[in-house]
Formats: sequence, structure tokens, C-alpha cells
Amino acid sequence: MSSLRNRTQLIGNVGGEPSIVNLESGKKVAKFSLATNEYYKNGNGEKVQNTYWHTIVAWGKVADIVEKYVDVGKEVAIEGKLTSRSYEDKDGAKRYVTEVVVSEVLLLGSKD
Repeated sequence: MSSLRNRTQLIGNVGGEPSIVNLESGKKVAKFSLATNEYYKNGNGEKVQNTYWHTIVAWGKVADIVEKYVDVGKEVAIEGKLTSRSYEDKDGAKRYVTEVVVSEVLLLGSKD
């Protein structure tokens, strides 16, 4: 049961070109946004779509895959863990960020 702790799986479409950063330590990090959709019928029987945006972070070899194969609009499945952190912005205000740190990425859809 411990393998189920803090495990997140999402399937969605990439919302923007991944940002790739090569750190001085030699590590690579990729960040991108992922849109997931939820559909339901409201009280009037009308189909409603909600879109949720997630910040995705990939490190190392997974970041290499993201850099080579992940583009805007591409449908992907990701598995990882949910993380939260805070920081102070340039005005001194405390900001909170929730991200999914990816352990696996699966490219879906047709080959381009």
C-alpha cells in the first residue's frame, strides 16, 4: 500500500512549449503546463467541460524525453508525485506553488 502514497497520474494536452534549463550542476530540468478536462452534465442536462491546468516538472532523463518529444498540444500521460513549495516574490509577498514532479511520461496520440 505504501506505493500508493503521493502518486499522481494525469492525461492531458501540453499547454505551452516546455522550458528546458541546464543547471550548473549538470542536471537538466524541464517545466511545462498540462491541461486536463473533466466533463459532466449540469442540472439542465447540458454537457459542461471544466479544464484544469497543472504545472509539470521533469528532471534528468525524463527531462531529456520532454525536450526531444513533447510539444504544444501533444497529448501525454504522466505519473509522478504532487509537491508544494513557497517563495517570496520580488515585492516580498509569499507565493505558493503546487507542481507535479514526473517520474514517467508516455507520449499519446498519433505520430507526427
